[in-house]
Amino acid sequence: MPNAAATNNRRPGVLRRARRDHGPVAAASYRLRRASWQRQEWRTTLWLVPTLLVAASVGLFLITLALDIAAQHHDLSYPSWIRTVSADSGRQVLIAIAAAVITTVGVVFSVTILALTLASQQFGPRMMRNFIRDVGNQVTLGVWVATFVYAVLALGLITSGTGPFGNLVPHLTITIAEGLLFVDVAVLIYFIHHIAKSIQLPEVIAGIARDLLEAVDSEYPVVADEDGELPVSSADEVAELIEQVDRGGVNVPALDSGYLQFVAFSQLVRIAEETGAVIHLAHRPGHFVVAGRPLGKVWPPTAAPAVERALEKSHVTGPHRTLIQDPVFAIDQMVEIAIRALSAAVNDTFTALTCIDWLSAGLARISGRVLSEGVYRDRGGQIRLVELAPSYERMVNRAFDKIRQAGGHMPAVIIRLVDAIAHVIEYTVHPEQRAVLLRQADMILRSADLSVAEPNDVADIHGRYDQLVAMIAARDARSALSRPGTAPRLAEGLPGAR
Repeated sequence: MPNAAATNNRRPGVLRRARRDHGPVAAASYRLRRASWQRQEWRTTLWLVPTLLVAASVGLFLITLALDIAAQHHDLSYPSWIRTVSADSGRQVLIAIAAAVITTVGVVFSVTILALTLASQQFGPRMMRNFIRDVGNQVTLGVWVATFVYAVLALGLITSGTGPFGNLVPHLTITIAEGLLFVDVAVLIYFIHHIAKSIQLPEVIAGIARDLLEAVDSEYPVVADEDGELPVSSADEVAELIEQVDRGGVNVPALDSGYLQFVAFSQLVRIAEETGAVIHLAHRPGHFVVAGRPLGKVWPPTAAPAVERALEKSHVTGPHRTLIQDPVFAIDQMVEIAIRALSAAVNDTFTALTCIDWLSAGLARISGRVLSEGVYRDRGGQIRLVELAPSYERMVNRAFDKIRQAGGHMPAVIIRLVDAIAHVIEYTVHPEQRAVLLRQADMILRSADLSVAEPNDVADIHGRYDQLVAMIAARDARSALSRPGTAPRLAEGLPGAR
């Protein structure tokens, strides 16, 4: 079998091009430095922020306790705005605050969950996860619970001469508790406004679109060259190496079933470098893996036990997909909302049009980026890890296929789809990207010819399609002129062009 390390060192000119600062390896290096999966998962909880705020309230209580004890011993005096009350009245105030806050928490969040459950029937079940990820909701819950804990601690501080502090009435602590109550009222008003705004469909769709753009910036941060050329990739070298690994390597099985949520690429590259191995992953984040089925292959076979142990610790599977390393998930979320809106039960065309608009914005951002080739090298420049590379065609098809199938009989949806493709074409930098978009436009046109009966609607659709083809021809001509010695590739030469 050919030596994999020798294969890594072939075609040095291509290797140097691939390792430019603005090439795919730079994007891969960026991914190795990204925030950890654990930090992203902590964000999707309703306990972390409230716990931190409760801890802060305990710290505040200890500070005010020390000040109240000092005031009792006449070591300091309070300003006039500190409220002075008796032990009984202070106790009643704190009981009222604690009871009101905890009752409000229970009622408001119960009603909110009910409203979100009803809304998720139209938006999709993933709406609930977005609610948990919302920082405003986490802070609101945390402020209320922190106030309750503070009031309960202050209530236990009031003594009548038998406690460790003697006859103590914590005037400053009671005043701070009353101040926290006013903060809770302000937070309650904000929370009602925030929830009423966040469950509106345009806000939901825009929020998912922001997640998509952030995921694209995180995964594919490298912008294409100004001359419209993508950095040259060592495709032949990678293909030859994958063939060797698949032919002579051994399978590494998945231990658990579920969606692949995260892969620690840097850890795998390090263990592969230490063992002299090459790893070919058969799945990328977002794919569903089955326990016992191959998760990847390792060459040479002698390195498989060490790599298998490292792979067990460096990937995470779970019951749902996440945006971490999986921007396509945000596309699928918007598509789900769109096809629900186009169903006979909902019949909300304008929501579908809104989803198409935001999908075009996300694809436009992706079109100007270099999709990582899925190749990771060690410090010596040798390929150590190859994952299933992302595909521009896959992303475009995931964005448009299901919407085209669900709304192919609606001229408004068809026209907006063609307009969205035209918008994305303006941001493309490579002829192959435009070929993918033209293929999608061809399918939309054929669907319209079969399902739309009104001749004027058909004429409008064909007019938009003809404008799109002319746009592709113009951009392909400019791209060809920017590469001396290359014949222009006009739209009529592309597959499916009329």
